[in-house]
Amino acid sequence: MRLFVSVDLPEDLADAVADVQEPFGEASGVRLIDPEQAHVTLKFLGDVPETTAGDDPDLDATVDAIAAGVADADVGSFEVGVRGLGAFPSPEYIRVLWVGIDEGAGELLALQRAIEERTVGLGFDPEEHEFTPHVTIGRMDHAGGKGHVQSVLEERSPDVGTFEVDAVTLTESTLEDDGPVYETVESFPL
Repeated sequence: MRLFVSVDLPEDLADAVADVQEPFGEASGVRLIDPEQAHVTLKFLGDVPETTAGDDPDLDATVDAIAAGVADADVGSFEVGVRGLGAFPSPEYIRVLWVGIDEGAGELLALQRAIEERTVGLGFDPEEHEFTPHVTIGRMDHAGGKGHVQSVLEERSPDVGTFEVDAVTLTESTLEDDGPVYETVESFPL
């Protein structure tokens, strides 16, 4: 099972995410994500066996580690504001297009750090980059439309909206020809 831990945006923000993506749609090399699958990734776990396979952590141990991390973070329900645009690793070399998080960033960081500590302790690889709360809206496969994308990044600062976070989700991602299909494996209430 290919898994990640996230905070999912509610369905009622999907249209706002699609509106933010719209100006990027004409740029060569940009692959937009499904706005109904928008989320803040707290930890990408990769392939996790359902049952123990050698030294690799299995699904039950992973669920327990995430539950412990959520408890360690000691974060109750909170509001998240989804605003602004950016690119990773930089506007000069664009791989990922994102909408930022302002309100609620501290709580997301606390959750991410606690889940990271518990999952790395279980044997998962540590993150290579410092966590920046964001919602991925697209990826650049090549630089053909880079100039257009840079213009949009400079000119726009959208406000997608605010939502209440009351759970963290463990999600299975199945890669299909049309893009990933997500299915909730477990939900961890705050």
